[in-house]
Amino acid sequence: MGIVITITSGKGGVGKSTAVGNLSVGLASRGKKVVAIDFDIGLRNLDMILGLENRIVYDVVDVMEGKCKLNQALINDKRTKTLYFLPASQSKDKNILDKEKVKILIEELKKNFDFILIDSPAGIESGFEHAIFWADIALIVVTPEVSSVRDADRVIGIIDAKSEKAAAGGEVTKHLIINRIKSDLVRKGEMMSSDDVLEILGIKLIGLVPEDEKVVSATNSGEPVIYNKNTKSAKAYDRISRRILGEEVDFELEKDGFFGSLARLFK
Repeated sequence: MGIVITITSGKGGVGKSTAVGNLSVGLASRGKKVVAIDFDIGLRNLDMILGLENRIVYDVVDVMEGKCKLNQALINDKRTKTLYFLPASQSKDKNILDKEKVKILIEELKKNFDFILIDSPAGIESGFEHAIFWADIALIVVTPEVSSVRDADRVIGIIDAKSEKAAAGGEVTKHLIINRIKSDLVRKGEMMSSDDVLEILGIKLIGLVPEDEKVVSATNSGEPVIYNKNTKSAKAYDRISRRILGEEVDFELEKDGFFGSLARLFK
């Protein structure tokens, strides 16, 4: 059975959909069969990040309402053939999601995919609980800002209280992705360090992603930045993908103000 990974955040604009797109490619490029689902009903960003917006005919709501078969709505990625995408609806409201229909969809996908990555709505608005309820793993994306970290802390509490595993007396595995780190500001003490964020949230770190202008150009071109293997952010998402698959990937290069070897050159 496939593993359900929900990527979520306490506030919008922290790079959650970017993380979903790049990690989907990262896992699929290692031979895993992956489906990325956009549950941000009414907004829909993941299709643009993957460069698949022009191929959408049916969406996740159409599947759950029985207007089409699942296979009709699934879109195969252009470059990575073991990656599929299930888009959100732009015309429907988040309130349309039904817990039992979501369950049926997720169970069907688990039979056919190694990983199901869910792009959750930010915060605790309607739709968020459906995205996290069936999760095996939750990846919480934050930026090193007090407001982002504070909102993420609230989201962690909701996951611990309202997931299916919580209802059964268990716990969703939670990991943290700290995004848009600016190493020079961390060294100057003008930006929260990874240790500051981890101390507040108290969950395990799975990845540090530096601020990288290449992410914006990649999004505009509809090609996840992970394909540009020489960029800082691509290397970061590749390391996270490997950690999800259970590889022991050292944080040594990432900890010292971010990319330790570079920081040591200026000491």
